[in-house]
Amino acid sequence: MDTSYPREERTPSKRGSPPAAPAPRDHLVWAIFNTLYMNFCCLGFVALAFAVKARDRKVAGDVEAARHFSSKARCYNALATAGSVVLPLLLGALIVTGVIHLSKLAQESVGFFTYQFSGSDDEDQ
Repeated sequence: MDTSYPREERTPSKRGSPPAAPAPRDHLVWAIFNTLYMNFCCLGFVALAFAVKARDRKVAGDVEAARHFSSKARCYNALATAGSVVLPLLLGALIVTGVIHLSKLAQESVGFFTYQFSGSDDEDQ
């Protein structure tokens, strides 16, 4: 006598139902990361809002709206991440090239002024 619960007495069917489309991702963790650490122009917060909407719609069973909000959350997350990674790299490159240019300019000006002072000594004699 089998007393295990729950009892399942269904026989496996030979015809399987077609696989359902996977539920859309809500990108909530990525949006939280962008909101807390890399909030470029508040795009991380906008991505967080769309990610929460996508999760709410997914829980409610509205897959099409969840897909729409998930797509928007992914877009804003990508923009926030790209803006937060590219802009500091661009700023760093500009600072480095500016420092190199100013150091070359300073070396040239030192050479110019030493030439002018040494040339005026020869004319006085």
